[in-house]
Amino acid sequence: MTSTFTSSGLELAYDDIGEKEWGRPVVLLHGYASNRTEGWRRMGWHGAFERKRIRVLALDWRGHGDSAKPHDPQAYTREQMIGDVFALLDRLGIGRADLFGYSMGARLAIRAALAQPDRVPDLILGGIGERLFRPADATGALAAAMEAENPDVISEPLLRSFRAFADEQGEDRLALAACARGGDYGVTHELLAGVRARCLVVAGARDELAGDPQALAASIPGARATALPGCDHFSAIPHALFKAAVFDFIDGE
Repeated sequence: MTSTFTSSGLELAYDDIGEKEWGRPVVLLHGYASNRTEGWRRMGWHGAFERKRIRVLALDWRGHGDSAKPHDPQAYTREQMIGDVFALLDRLGIGRADLFGYSMGARLAIRAALAQPDRVPDLILGGIGERLFRPADATGALAAAMEAENPDVISEPLLRSFRAFADEQGEDRLALAACARGGDYGVTHELLAGVRARCLVVAGARDELAGDPQALAASIPGARATALPGCDHFSAIPHALFKAAVFDFIDGE
């Protein structure tokens, strides 16, 4: 059964898996055009965390899944998206939680950890790497790909992949376009130097969207990195080696 809460006037959906007695939870933050069911449950992450007796909270970002889907780009600012994460924790009376984000979710997890460092002890960042430092010049093209009436006019393969994925999930394309236009989730080396959380960075070795995870981890104090052999941006999420790296990191605390 889907649970909901309200953040800045929007009703957002989430899953709460596990028991309070299991200790500090992990918040799962999916990527762009995905949702909590496709990005985490179907990929085996809910079950994996349950077997480890780790409580997980899986959020549907605004504009995605079962959450509200405004079509105004101003509804998707970095501050509002980060605010949704802490509004969920406040709703459940949770002071501190670890954040596990993938792609867009990882970018926002970094910003959340920087905004309220006392509340985020651990960061797990998937699907991002050194390309995070490059200017976010593709957001307009991504929005246009979502707005196109006929996906056959989209020439860039990666944009076609995101559009096809959104269509497969039945997502609201205009909400996704607004999300792409409204978000500025980039970071700098200087910002990352201020991350206080323990951090793991994981990306597929063939993930051209993310780039080298080690180059990103080198800018975060004490961070470690793992590259998943043979994986691209989409195939890395369910991979057994990804789960092994995450639970090795958690167990090493």
